[in-house]
Amino acid sequence: MSDAFSFRLIATDGTARRGEIVTPHGAVQTPAFMPVGTQATVKGLTPETVRETGTEILLGNTYHLMLRPGAERIAGLGGLHKFMNWPRPILTDSGGFQVMSLSELRTIDESKGVTFRSHIDGAMVDLSPERAIEIQTLLGADIVMQLDECIELPSSKAELDRAMRLSLAWAERCKRAFEAAPPGRALFGIVQGGDDSVLRAQSAGALANIGFDGYAIGGLAVGEPQHVMLRVVEDTVPLIPAERPRYLMGVGTPRDLLESVARGIDMFDCVLPTRNGRHGAVFTRRGPVNLENARHRDDSRPLDDQSPYETTRTYSRAYLHHLVRVNEMLGGMLLSAINLAYYQELMAGMRDAIARGRFAEFRDQTREGWEQGDLSPL
Repeated sequence: MSDAFSFRLIATDGTARRGEIVTPHGAVQTPAFMPVGTQATVKGLTPETVRETGTEILLGNTYHLMLRPGAERIAGLGGLHKFMNWPRPILTDSGGFQVMSLSELRTIDESKGVTFRSHIDGAMVDLSPERAIEIQTLLGADIVMQLDECIELPSSKAELDRAMRLSLAWAERCKRAFEAAPPGRALFGIVQGGDDSVLRAQSAGALANIGFDGYAIGGLAVGEPQHVMLRVVEDTVPLIPAERPRYLMGVGTPRDLLESVARGIDMFDCVLPTRNGRHGAVFTRRGPVNLENARHRDDSRPLDDQSPYETTRTYSRAYLHHLVRVNEMLGGMLLSAINLAYYQELMAGMRDAIARGRFAEFRDQTREGWEQGDLSPL
């Protein structure tokens, strides 16, 4: 490891941005999509397959890895990159999403942080802002996230305000704790405030005053309709320092990614491509395809013979349908890889279009493709 974290803008086209993040484990071209590696693996896929899809950076999960196998154990085995055989950059979330998703198994105290009852064995586990930073440092993450409180939408303004202010208090503590981290790594703050633009502005301004290497927009894709999410993104992006990367957490569908890049977002993560793949659903340039559907059982064509990803071009729909219907694990593996490859193809297309000043044209053509429906359906 040698190169310290940095971010540079290469081109802009309207609000859309083309950039490059440099980390100790290599460079990431933005806009970028990060597959989710919750348990030190992108579910069902080898690291080699993930790399072949065009992926440059993964997301790891602080909460799950602190429970099994443990951050100290991973550190003793050489860090998360070596442990999971992923030599490229890794961003780790802080556990803030689990504050919401495991709400029945946790209690929150502003000074102490979050106490979880382990979903594995019932043991009580504390996750303070300082411990969240320590865990991510032990894992060896290139990009570390502050501990925050993510809450569902809709919620009352009083509840949104409380969680936003708690997240800000924890952001300050995370910044202080991060001072002891090895050089070259990055710490991102997380803008909270739900669907309230005033609270989002207060959060973004306070975080900018604290000063972070990058800024995430958290607390979206948690129950609100897409137009609300995009409105919050549109309102919040101008408040984030332009010289820092902007990360929209937990998003989303291909349409979400396209529309969010149009509004100035640089980074994304989501379980959708791999989760959908395991359930027989794939994304293509002509929209989604449900391989559970019986109409695919005699279809010898590939999903897309023009895809740059070989697997998408070579396996027939009939075979993929068969794998899905008999619940063969290979089906989920192939469709997860096909989905990740499509996401990375979409991101590469957006990067190229921004660099050429043709993002609006690319956006229109991509949306038109999705609206045409499945590729040459029977």
